[in-house]
Amino acid sequence: MKFHYEPELLEYMKKKGQSTILVELVEVNSDIDVTELHVRLADNKLKDLFLNKKGYRRFTSDAGDVLLPPYPLTMEETVIFGLKSFLFIKYVTYKGMKV
Repeated sequence: MKFHYEPELLEYMKKKGQSTILVELVEVNSDIDVTELHVRLADNKLKDLFLNKKGYRRFTSDAGDVLLPPYPLTMEETVIFGLKSFLFIKYVTYKGMKV
């Protein structure tokens, strides 16, 4: 499994001084139970919490660490992380993995 970072994301990570991408499994309980992936940057404190308390797995890439949940995910050979912006809010995008 390989992780590829788009140039915009690499630049943003460098600007923010962060090198860890956190992939969380989020459950929404409403009339229908929905489980989705939420991908974001994590600082060292959050990284330690997810590694030591929540059992997340660490994968190292050229640009930093990727933390994956201890649940089975369907992943392609290469996962691509990018950066999008909506109304001045930036968020991490992904292609190549799903619940």
